[in-house]
Amino acid sequence: MRMLQTLRADATDRKIRWWLALPLAASLVWLPGNADARGAPDSFADLVETLQPAVVNVSTTQKVAGHQSEGPTFEFPPGSPFRDFFDQFNRRGDDEGRPRRATSLGSGFIIDSSGYVVTNNHVIEGADKITVTMYNDTTLEAELVGRDAKTDLALLKIKDAGTYPYVAWGDSDSARVGDWVIAIGNPLGLGGTVTAGIISQKQRDINAGPYDDYIQTDAPINRGNSGGPLFNINGEVIGINTAIYSQSGGSIGIGFAIPSNQATVVIAQLREFGTTRRGWLGVQIQQVTEEIAESLGLKDAQGALVAGVLEDSPAEAAKMKTGDVILKFNGRDVEESRKLPRIVAETEVGRTVDVVVWRDGRRRTVKVTLGELEKFDQANLSAPGRGDDERPVERSIDELGLTLSTITGVMSEKYGLDPDVEGVVVTDVDVDSGAAEKGLRKGDVIVEVNQEKVTTPDAVAAKIEDASKSGRRSVLLLINREGDLRFVALRIEAG
Repeated sequence: MRMLQTLRADATDRKIRWWLALPLAASLVWLPGNADARGAPDSFADLVETLQPAVVNVSTTQKVAGHQSEGPTFEFPPGSPFRDFFDQFNRRGDDEGRPRRATSLGSGFIIDSSGYVVTNNHVIEGADKITVTMYNDTTLEAELVGRDAKTDLALLKIKDAGTYPYVAWGDSDSARVGDWVIAIGNPLGLGGTVTAGIISQKQRDINAGPYDDYIQTDAPINRGNSGGPLFNINGEVIGINTAIYSQSGGSIGIGFAIPSNQATVVIAQLREFGTTRRGWLGVQIQQVTEEIAESLGLKDAQGALVAGVLEDSPAEAAKMKTGDVILKFNGRDVEESRKLPRIVAETEVGRTVDVVVWRDGRRRTVKVTLGELEKFDQANLSAPGRGDDERPVERSIDELGLTLSTITGVMSEKYGLDPDVEGVVVTDVDVDSGAAEKGLRKGDVIVEVNQEKVTTPDAVAAKIEDASKSGRRSVLLLINREGDLRFVALRIEAG
């Protein structure tokens, strides 16, 4: 296989970059099991010898139109390490505008004897042709069975009938920080490369998608290893190498792999349906902070706070409410908000589950029948129009350090508000207030105070007075900022 030169980062670019390791390299995990953790073996040679035949190089090509000098010719999926190189090449111009074929390389591994191959979605995205190269240099054509952009996974099938070497899935939940791991892949076009290291951390959120739960490893992973397997010391796949954190595009010992327990659910659906079928609840959520927990009477800052319930959603049908805190879903504890999307997605579509929520100072259990996320289309909401000649009513709320106004046509135009938004708009924020510290700004809309809707500044003042009389030291505001809902707990300052 042709070796691709390493791309050089722009010398003026000192930003640390996330590189989706189009082709990545993996790591080694020592799964301790029930016994005491074992030390590093003298050699991984015997293990690698059995694993290498099931790891393949994935090559894709796609036809892209020729382009004049004003723009690039080749286009690659987000994160492709080849984009910068080809952009520089394309800027030289293509006067004839002739179409060209773009090529990218990655890694993958066979999961059963019939020739199903797992890789990353960004390795094969947009491909016209996919080929896999076996350890013995045999090149075979593969077809796309299904892919999932949200988890960056794809499933391929080798077209030629045959019996192929394969590897088994392992239990990523059992893997521990400090365990040895092995990675085999195709970094920089160098097929069959083996690296080893340890698990540096688990459950990493790198803001790559809604279901981030990565295994972090220090095993050297480079561009070209994407889609390759991360093995434990028993030779089981506990991760799919997907991304690296790097200043130059090369390995600095911070790589990320999709956990096998997350991947197996997605791969099974791709194999059966050709697409994913995720459970859908239909809520907007946010993290519960200490102040929010105190304002709701929760002992601990845990769970997922419901900031919005979508129209015609399973949550609405179950009468879930804005301000509910989801503590448990289908028997699984929700320690923090980012856990909930994954738990819901992994639950069977159409299944009725118990959801434990904190509402009005006590636990309640509601039953929810899940919908299918892939079929979800958010309904367009409509609201009566506002007259441009309506006069806004404005008032300073000194206890919060805010100046508020009713929402009129003039105010909507001034702050670019959606015509269907309801509440009171923030027109000024005291720079020395808690509201300023929490990031509130002009144009924010307060929809609720202590989980009750407000439409006038006087209504906000009344809610603050009620809270003070009941001994509360803070109020919980539901804020709408450009369509995004979130809760903010503000201390009540002495008037």
